Amino acid sequence: MRILYFTEGDSPHDRRFLSALAGSRHETFALRMRTARPETPEGVTELAWPGERPDWAGWPGWEAGAKQLSELLAELKPDLVHAGPVQGPAFLTTYAGWHPLVTMSWGSDLLRWAERSPWMRCATRFTLERTDVFLGDCQTVAETAAGYGVSRERTVIFPWGVDLAHFSPENGRETGLALRRSLGWEDRFVILCNRTWAPVYGVDVLAQAFIVAARVEPRLRLLLVGDGPEAETIHRILDPVANRVHFAGRVSRVDLPTYYQAADLYVSPSHSDGSSVSLMEAMACGRPVLVSDIPSNCEWVQPGENGDCFRDGDRVALAAKLPEMAQNQDISEYGVNARQLALRRADWNRNFSRLLEAYQMAIG
Repeated sequence: MRILYFTEGDSPHDRRFLSALAGSRHETFALRMRTARPETPEGVTELAWPGERPDWAGWPGWEAGAKQLSELLAELKPDLVHAGPVQGPAFLTTYAGWHPLVTMSWGSDLLRWAERSPWMRCATRFTLERTDVFLGDCQTVAETAAGYGVSRERTVIFPWGVDLAHFSPENGRETGLALRRSLGWEDRFVILCNRTWAPVYGVDVLAQAFIVAARVEPRLRLLLVGDGPEAETIHRILDPVANRVHFAGRVSRVDLPTYYQAADLYVSPSHSDGSSVSLMEAMACGRPVLVSDIPSNCEWVQPGENGDCFRDGDRVALAAKLPEMAQNQDISEYGVNARQLALRRADWNRNFSRLLEAYQMAIG
């Protein structure tokens, strides 16, 4: 099968999908709507944009882009196009009139962007009504797509999953303990958050809650991985307790297990998510989790079983939960249950077969 993977840029998720497709028996091509010099995995044929890349800021650019895409598809003749996000590459593919189309939601395109304007609502409905098979990473996304005209019979729920060998309770254990020792946190209760420091991910809510919780429970320590546009705000909020916080900066995927294993609790205060990959990574590493109670998180976290939830955006509720989790006698059992759930539902290698099933459904 000849597959065109059409995406906006060159994210780690794009590279993971393309690497998996390169290892399949299918001939895979990649096309980027915005990025000119991607890091394309070996075994994938990268296509240059057919002509001068349009100005996507105005409608004439979209019309020109659809014409260019149509010409490329007519020459390439793929058996199907796998495109997303919904209002970007997937919309352009439908506007070019190409079938079969497998539209993959990236979560935020439906949960946040679709209702931003009348144009976005129109583009979302136009695309999803003309999609042959829809891929969503959780039930929340699938239900939202159904409201825009996607047939439930042509919907495949495909949690992106993680590498369960790399993200495991064993990998990174020694280096995680060494990190705790280097920080002098051997006997402390370490909270980890590795969400991007942007408004949608609520790291500022966690920072404000930690200030309060640290007064209640002196053992609490905060391990922040990453950075983002709210860096100045996050540092300012946490300045009064800077001696209880470690800012690790950006960490490679290879080294991430060390940070999960250095923590006693993983926290995600995100205001919007599909099936969060970092949440699945933490659970695969056997970490108890504490997450905002948005619908997609509630599909993964069962309070009293593998972690707990707090009201989204409520820093007071989160501040109360942090000491409670530190004092919970059952928290190690939560981590065991989290790993078991990851084994059942978050196995990238097993879940990838759902993508191939979606392809067969589309061409069938």
